[in-house]
Amino acid sequence: MAEVGKGVNAGKLASNVQKRLTRAQEKVMQKLGKADETKDTAFEEQVANFNKQMNEGTKLQKDLKAYLLAVKTMHECSKRLHDCLAEMYDPEWFGKEEVDSIAEDTDLLWQDFHEKLLDNAVISMDAYLAQFPDIKARIAKRERKLVDFDSARHHFASVQKGKKKDEAKIAKPLALVEKAAPVWAQGILTAHQIAQTNLTRNQAEEDLGRAQKVFEEINYDLQEELPTLWNSRVGLYVNTFRSVSGLEETFHRDMGKLNQNLSDIMTKLEEQRVAKKGVTTASTGKSDDAANHNQETSDAPKSPSKPREVPPVSRPPRPASSQEVKPDKIINLFEDAEVSDSNTTTQPEQGASWNSWENEAPTVTNGSSDTELPPSVLFKVKTMHDYSATDSDELDLKAGDIVLVLPFANPDEADDGWLMGVKESHWLQNKNLLAKGVFPENFTQKL
Repeated sequence: MAEVGKGVNAGKLASNVQKRLTRAQEKVMQKLGKADETKDTAFEEQVANFNKQMNEGTKLQKDLKAYLLAVKTMHECSKRLHDCLAEMYDPEWFGKEEVDSIAEDTDLLWQDFHEKLLDNAVISMDAYLAQFPDIKARIAKRERKLVDFDSARHHFASVQKGKKKDEAKIAKPLALVEKAAPVWAQGILTAHQIAQTNLTRNQAEEDLGRAQKVFEEINYDLQEELPTLWNSRVGLYVNTFRSVSGLEETFHRDMGKLNQNLSDIMTKLEEQRVAKKGVTTASTGKSDDAANHNQETSDAPKSPSKPREVPPVSRPPRPASSQEVKPDKIINLFEDAEVSDSNTTTQPEQGASWNSWENEAPTVTNGSSDTELPPSVLFKVKTMHDYSATDSDELDLKAGDIVLVLPFANPDEADDGWLMGVKESHWLQNKNLLAKGVFPENFTQKL
């Protein structure tokens, strides 16, 4: 059995070698123009479209995989970035739990985006391209079978053409045979020669029919499949890019919400930091607002080299203490200042001298507000006359305004007869000392 198998394999190998030699010989004859070649222009166009479609699909597959790899890389970078934020974020900071939740949701969103891209785009693209190698192999096989068909066709034609020559060759020796051989022998010889010729012709005809059948079968299948495959590319491109664009739209919308939430948390964290910093600096007696006064009013005129002129408004002399002031003299002290009855009647109730007020704690109260004031406030004054600011760093005051007096950030900038302060109404509304400015002391009365 082993010998039989070996013989069969050897015979098949010899047959394959003979086919290759025959094909090579046929191709050479066709290139030299000594043998005609079967042409199918429509099929050649289909093959050109197939090659174009395969190259485009291969490029799209490559770019999709590169995109998927980039998404995976972005996922890893995003995760490391959020992990870094989580490590640096102190537990007592605002929104610690929300920041951790956003990091987890972001990681899941990237992972879901990557998986859906893989399922809806890359895998379908791989399945689409998987059919090309088989069809490409069948196209190559069709080309070989076409050469076999042409070779068999040419061989059969040559046998047909040589039939008459063979008959002529048989006729010549018959004259000699008739002389040398009996009649019965002449008939046998003629029959043998005719049989040989017919055998060759029949063999060529069978080979032609077999080659034609094999070629036509594979050619028919490809003629049906190639146009269908060519048209399928439109649906693939539509589905692929619709899936990718839809997944991107959903991903970026959801990611945008997470990013907005994180941005809001960061904003609130900054606001708390600024507020906490303001309280801390105020507790040390150094107000950020006062320290940055020169920077905030960089465009405003600075204190002049010579002392600022105090507006000419006579100011009543300060009493040494409430005990030294007699009720009948209070009205006379404020006649020029046009003090209202309510002010004159409450003045003896202040019960403290200028020096005692300057030494009191920062919590200053009066009839207008009992709100605790920043430690940087020295004392309060009440405006007795309207004052129109003549410079950008001055306060514009109306009679009755309460002003919180602040220390000058730079004592050298202080002018005699002028104070630095901010309106109490601004402090009560905004809880900051940004709208500060200077004003003439003799237009006010200390509370």
